[in-house]
Amino acid sequence: QVQLVESGGGLVQTGGSLRLSCAASGRTSDTYAMGWFRQAPGKEREFVATVRWIDGNTYYADSVKGRFAVSRDSAKNTMYLRMNRLTPEDAAVYFCAWTARILTLPTIARDDFYAYWGQGTQVTVSS
Repeated sequence: QVQLVESGGGLVQTGGSLRLSCAASGRTSDTYAMGWFRQAPGKEREFVATVRWIDGNTYYADSVKGRFAVSRDSAKNTMYLRMNRLTPEDAAVYFCAWTARILTLPTIARDDFYAYWGQGTQVTVSS
């Protein structure tokens, strides 16, 4: 079992920044990667970014590349998402996810490859 707790969501103006955190506990020694997904009202959950735990390699959705940065602190079992130049299109509930499965490029963005999920944190962007 792995427990994930997100924090850091909130209200920000267009062009502003936020940093989300996701703290993992439990079977963290098996971590292969952790990722961020988001879901806006009326839309499907979509991939945002993933960080591979062993080497910190990162992967991003095209929509956030260059604006968002995912990172991890292995000693704290915590993943972060720094979000810059936010727009109303970024408003959503952001979920962190955990996997022990080896991910490849075709599967990094698939939510069914992640076994555990956090409860989500709301990000609201005012125009």
